[in-house]
Amino acid sequence: MSAMEVEVKFRVADIRALESTLREIGFREVTPRTFERNVLFDTRDRRLRAQQAILRVRQYGDRWIVTHKRLPDNHDPAARHKSRVETETVVDDGEAIGTIFSQLGYLPSFAYEKWRTEYADHTGHCVLDETPIGIFAELEGPPEWIDATAKRLRLDPSALMTLSYGRLFDQWKQETGSSAGNLTFDEIEAPQKK
Repeated sequence: MSAMEVEVKFRVADIRALESTLREIGFREVTPRTFERNVLFDTRDRRLRAQQAILRVRQYGDRWIVTHKRLPDNHDPAARHKSRVETETVVDDGEAIGTIFSQLGYLPSFAYEKWRTEYADHTGHCVLDETPIGIFAELEGPPEWIDATAKRLRLDPSALMTLSYGRLFDQWKQETGSSAGNLTFDEIEAPQKK
């Protein structure tokens, strides 16, 4: 089933302080810190990337999830929030799905990993992602909830971003000169764990 995903990201300087603040403003931990590995699939000519769409197989703990995301029909590139039409489903064997995709011409094109902790309140989610290039948080929910929650977290609006992890990785590579091909802990030195 498809749904509209609306979110923003922001960098996290102090993960413990953010977790404490989230609890103070009514969030509860939904999923404890769990390892997540994502593999994006695309055609050899990167057709999906050119369309700003993704086809992803995610392993989150012991669960496998297949996701397709695309721009909405009314996409506004200047919007404050990132919006995507998201269709996803849980599958039994993500590796088999990856093999099927490859046989259909969608090859692994990019992998990214993180340690994710999920929090939620009555309306939306805040996830904390410890990646090889730093710690980020995502607010996901209705746009007005995102704006209100960002204020409650005392975030400067200029700190909110709509970039994907792939785009953040591209920026990081330009800044550091790294030759890493994937945003994985094997290819990039791991951040300080909490």
